[in-house]
Amino acid sequence: MKITETSLPGVLLIEPKLFHDERGFFFETYHRERFREAGISGEFMQDNQSRSRRNVVRGLHYQEPNAQGKLVRCVRGAVWDVAVDVREGSPTFGRWFGTELSDENHRMLWIPCGFAHGFCALTDADLTYKCTGFWAPSCERTILWNDPELAIAWPIDLSQAIVSAKDQAGVPLSNAVRAM
Repeated sequence: MKITETSLPGVLLIEPKLFHDERGFFFETYHRERFREAGISGEFMQDNQSRSRRNVVRGLHYQEPNAQGKLVRCVRGAVWDVAVDVREGSPTFGRWFGTELSDENHRMLWIPCGFAHGFCALTDADLTYKCTGFWAPSCERTILWNDPELAIAWPIDLSQAIVSAKDQAGVPLSNAVRAM
């Protein structure tokens, strides 16, 4: 397993080792000790899966209080996955990191507490999330996915973006309740 620090401290890109043969492939999606060695030591409390059509944009979500760390993986199709530092006082506050996750590259992204998460579907796609906390609807916060202050380089035609009413009603980073 190859684990790479990104431009945001604590956000990790994880590339598992695949074992291929004539039948297909096998890889570990989670190994507690290897993840602990990389600094991912929280206990996972909840697993989620989402399905999105091409051009769907979801996010940018986080919880305050009751923050969640998320291990995100695309099991079908491809997405552009984004983490945004929302930790007040952090030297990287308001900065974002994005990467493609797909069923072909098998990458995973570790997004620790204190970061908002979002993605856009480059194809029809299914994502799985391992979360370190339970979903708490009353604690969920949404930052506007197209906030000019963030200037996220979404790799889709933004006029084609499919965004829920809840995400369209997100607030700019400057008005967001700050995470830990």
